[in-house]
Amino acid sequence: MGKTVLIVDDSASMRQLVSFALKDAGYEVVDAINGKDALSKLNGTRIDIVITDLNMPEMDGIEFIKQLRNKNGYRFTPIVMLTTESQESRKQEGKQAGASGWIVKPFTPEQLIDIVKKFAK
Repeated sequence: MGKTVLIVDDSASMRQLVSFALKDAGYEVVDAINGKDALSKLNGTRIDIVITDLNMPEMDGIEFIKQLRNKNGYRFTPIVMLTTESQESRKQEGKQAGASGWIVKPFTPEQLIDIVKKFAK
């Protein structure tokens, strides 16, 4: 079985774009519309890497990362922030919360796959 990627983004078109790229590369995909939705879908499911947006309603990416890091079994799961934010202060906030990496939108499917391969070992 392939590696499983959790995609968390409030934009349906962005989830679809990321999902298509990853499925084409042989990954399994679970998607969620925000942090709260993502946490409800985990239930101990094995996730190899998380790709999350930063700015989302209900629960943003930073809060989601903090909560995910406190869950058993997900403390060391790689988490990549996928966002239009490129400010250093936001990157630092993401890192402090537990993010492993950062992709700034817009990106190419190749960039996405390279990042996922790097982190989802």
